[in-house]
Amino acid sequence: MEVKESECAVEDVISSMPDIVITHILDRLPVQDAVKTGILSKNWRFKWTMLSRLVFDEDFYLYLILKTNYESKFGRIISRLLLHLRGAITKFVLYIDERCYSALDDEDIASWFSFLSRKGVKDLTVTKTNGEPLNLPSHLFSCLELKHLKLFYCRLDPPVDFRGFPNLLSLESGLLHFESSKFGEFITQCPLLEILNMRYRRFFLDILNTRYQRHSLEEMGMDIISVGKVKLAEIANAANIKILSVSLCDTVPSTKFSSIFQLVGLLPKLHKLNLDFVRCKDKFTEVGAKKRFLTTHPCLKTLTLSTIDLCDGIMLSCALELIRNFPNVQTLEITATRDWDDYPNDPTPAAATCSRDLDNDTMGLLQLQSAVFTQFKGSENEVYLIKYLLACSPFLKKLAVKLHFLLGPDEELIFARKLLKLHRASPIAEIKLS
Repeated sequence: MEVKESECAVEDVISSMPDIVITHILDRLPVQDAVKTGILSKNWRFKWTMLSRLVFDEDFYLYLILKTNYESKFGRIISRLLLHLRGAITKFVLYIDERCYSALDDEDIASWFSFLSRKGVKDLTVTKTNGEPLNLPSHLFSCLELKHLKLFYCRLDPPVDFRGFPNLLSLESGLLHFESSKFGEFITQCPLLEILNMRYRRFFLDILNTRYQRHSLEEMGMDIISVGKVKLAEIANAANIKILSVSLCDTVPSTKFSSIFQLVGLLPKLHKLNLDFVRCKDKFTEVGAKKRFLTTHPCLKTLTLSTIDLCDGIMLSCALELIRNFPNVQTLEITATRDWDDYPNDPTPAAATCSRDLDNDTMGLLQLQSAVFTQFKGSENEVYLIKYLLACSPFLKKLAVKLHFLLGPDEELIFARKLLKLHRASPIAEIKLS
C-alpha cells in the first residue's frame, strides 16, 4: 500500500506553539544561542526577535572574545540586537569591565537605557568591575516599571525631578558612588521596597578572590575612597523592608553598636537580617558591645553574621548580644573570617576577653531551630558561643559546623570532643561537623 509523504512527515511541535511559549524557551538560552535559532528553518528566522530577557554578562563577553574575535564590536553588537527586538523587555543584565568599556562610549549606554525605559524593563542588573565607576545615564530613572534593580560600582545621581521607582521591590547595590543623603532620599522614594542588599564590599571581595587571585580593589584600579556612606537612620525610613543585608563598615554611624538595634526596631516588617562585619574589627568598643537593650524584635526570624572575627573578644560579645536581643530568631548563620593571618602559629588561641559573665539565666531562652557556622577554627571563643546556643535553645534541631580548611585532623578531633561534652537543652539537637 502506498503511504502519502505528508503522513510520514514529523510534526514540528515547537514551531506550532504559541509565541509566548516560544519566547519562554528562547529566554532560557544564552543570547548568542537564541539568535542562532534563526538558522533552523525559514519559520524560525526571526523567532529570536521575541526575546524578552537579555543577559549580556561575563560569559557573553568571553564568547565574543574566544569564539568570534568581535571584542571591539561589543557595543555595536548589543545595539543591533536591541533594534531587532519586537516585544517588551522584562530583564536586562549588563556586565562591563575595562576591556568592554574601551569598546563603548557614553552614547551607547545612554541609548540602551532609553530603549529599556520604552520597553518597560522590570529586572535590571548593571555591573562594572574595574577602572572608574560607571556613570548611570539619566534614562535609568525613567524605567518606572522596575521591580528589581542591581547596581555594582556605578555612580548614582538621580535628576532633581526624579520621584522614585513606584514598583521597585528589591535593590542590591555594590560600591555605589553617591553624594551624602542621596541614597537615603533614593530608597525613601521607593515605597514598595522589601529587599535591600548593601553588602557590596563583600560582593567584590568574593569576585576578586575567585577571579583575580585575591587582588585588592585598589590594584584593580577601583575607586573605593569615594564610595558613599549610608546612614542607618535613612534605611529606617524604608519601613516596608522585609530583608536587609548591610556591611557595617560602610554605614554611618559605624561605631555605635546600639544603632543596629535601633534600626531593626524601626523596621516592623523585617524578618531577615544579614550583617557583614568585614573591616569592622576595630570599629566597636567593648563597652558598646556589652550594652544591654530592652527590645526583642519579635518579627525577626533569620539572622546572618558574616566575616566576623570570633577570636576577638569584642566581636564575640557583639555576636552574643545580637543573638540575645533577637530571641525569636529561628535560623542563625555565622561565617567567621576566612583569613588565618591573625594567629598563624596556634589554631586554638587562648580566649580573648569576652562576655563570660553572661550565664544562661541572664541570656534567656531562644527559639532557635537551625544554626550553621562556617570557617570555624576551633577557638575557645567559638566553643563558648556554641555552648551558650546549645544550652539556651530547647527547640534546636540542627547545628552544623563547617571547619576552616587549614584546620588539621588533630585540631578537628580536639574540637569535636569539646562539642560532644556540651549540654544540650534540646533532646533532638544534632551536631554535624564537616
